[in-house]
Amino acid sequence: MPFANVNNLRLYYRLEGAAWAPVLVLSHSIGTDHGMWAPQMADLLQHFQVLRYDTRGHGASDAPAGEYTIEQLGRDVLGLTDSLHIEKFAFCGLSMGGAIGQWLAINAPDGLTALILANTSPQFGPLAYWDTRRTTLLANGMASIVDLAMQRFFSSEAQGRDVLVGAATSVLSGTNPAGYAGCCSALRDVDHRGQLGRIQTPTLVIAGRLDGAVVPKGLQELTQRLPNATFVEYDRSGHFVYLDEPDRFVRDVTSFIAARAAPKVR
Repeated sequence: MPFANVNNLRLYYRLEGAAWAPVLVLSHSIGTDHGMWAPQMADLLQHFQVLRYDTRGHGASDAPAGEYTIEQLGRDVLGLTDSLHIEKFAFCGLSMGGAIGQWLAINAPDGLTALILANTSPQFGPLAYWDTRRTTLLANGMASIVDLAMQRFFSSEAQGRDVLVGAATSVLSGTNPAGYAGCCSALRDVDHRGQLGRIQTPTLVIAGRLDGAVVPKGLQELTQRLPNATFVEYDRSGHFVYLDEPDRFVRDVTSFIAARAAPKVR
């Protein structure tokens, strides 16, 4: 299995596609893993070399105890790309992955060719919400939050898609509670609102109109405060826009990044 030793932990990753193609890094939401992007891979690999990874605390990556920060999660990405000798890449992050993307664009913009922020926000709501979620799952296990998370993840239309919902439920249920709690801390504390004006990377902001997991105000702030952003809204999508409208998602991401991504420098 491909692991990279980064920042005193092991990160699981998959790097696929032609070595000459521009690199696209995909970053998943909390409670999922790199496999969430599997439905898009066949199409994306026609255009990019794709790097997927499991965020610390998720999937096959290490899940150290304690509270994490967005800076740690962002530095994990930089450590991973450095270990693979990738100097330039486009970055696509959904929800938590989008928060990581914002950190990268603010603090390490030189390596970014384009940024996709899907169903994310510069700030993720009341601190008490995340503290309650951490306390609940650490005391009672992942099963105690699964039903609530699935309601927030999928639009009402998607609730009937048994295969998709079942797969997401299985991954969430199998997530390490300590790792999930650590990422709850990162989302609790993140607040990029005052720094969005520093992001000069060309950015595509994607929103699902039926999303119950991200506050609409956060998406509006991204659109209004990012100086170089394009905004699109998917009318039939919930939190997982890449599943609700997969063809459009791939088309939008591919066309936006392809116009800006440079060949990989090794």
